[in-house]
Amino acid sequence: MAIEPISCGFIGFGEAAQAFASGWRQKQPALELRAYDIKTDGADAATKHADYTLATVTGCETIGGLAGLNIFSLVTADQARAAAVTTASHLKVDAFYFDCNSCAPQTKSGSAVLIEAVGGHYVDVAIMSPVHPKLHKSPLLISGPHAEAALEFLTGLGMVARIVPGDVGAASSVKMIRSIMIKGLEAVVLECVTAGRLAGVNEMVFDSLDLSYPGFNWRKQATRMMERATTHGKRRASEMREVAKTVDMLGLRSLMSSATVEWMEMAGQSGGRTAGQELDYAQISDLLLAVIHEPESEFKPKPEQGESETKEMSIG
Repeated sequence: MAIEPISCGFIGFGEAAQAFASGWRQKQPALELRAYDIKTDGADAATKHADYTLATVTGCETIGGLAGLNIFSLVTADQARAAAVTTASHLKVDAFYFDCNSCAPQTKSGSAVLIEAVGGHYVDVAIMSPVHPKLHKSPLLISGPHAEAALEFLTGLGMVARIVPGDVGAASSVKMIRSIMIKGLEAVVLECVTAGRLAGVNEMVFDSLDLSYPGFNWRKQATRMMERATTHGKRRASEMREVAKTVDMLGLRSLMSSATVEWMEMAGQSGGRTAGQELDYAQISDLLLAVIHEPESEFKPKPEQGESETKEMSIG
């Protein structure tokens, strides 16, 4: 029996939720949409309410305002389980709970237990590309026991989803392991270009990279990746912690993923200074360096062992 996509609620109303709502509105203007975002509880409340108005979405003061709806959870990775805990007490029986957050398979499995315990239908969702410009047609992977019914529901909303065979966590495994490369490459670029800025050799490095990888246009791609990292650094850092958890649970050491977390944290701290500006890789590097060199920065370079020993000896 076909499932009619009548009403949907968002937990978290950031870039992805706004993109989905915008795409749906173009095809189904009468669709009932509500949202709750934790930012309405703080200093950014006015901005978030403006986002609701622009998207023609009804803003709710609490998650309880989403009761009775099919839910799309689109929060930062570190808040995904908390969102599931709170939603569980308001979710109607047989309603879908689409967990679209970038979390480790084991995190998704824990949230699924909470949702299924109250009669909800938990669906593991992995968003596999930036949501712009495709909006609601951004490619999705879904998994879990309700994947077939969920695919029908999502197709009714005009979304593009593919089932990954297996239980909850199968779709997220693909997203998590892919992120080792995608976010890891961004972190490598951040370190390479920032080091090149300090050494004064970026132009020669880019010329050499362009010879090794013809057509990639390293200057343009570096700027794009660094801009994305500074804009979304906090969210990427949360995601990469989940990636590291995924790698560790597979019995490997999450060396690259853990290092990527630190670069994304640095990029996120500089992000507020890049908002609304069109900066090149050199300017973004300077902002990163400003964060690193702040007096109380947690990212200050650690002294080499020999240097520390010398200082200790001189004090003695």
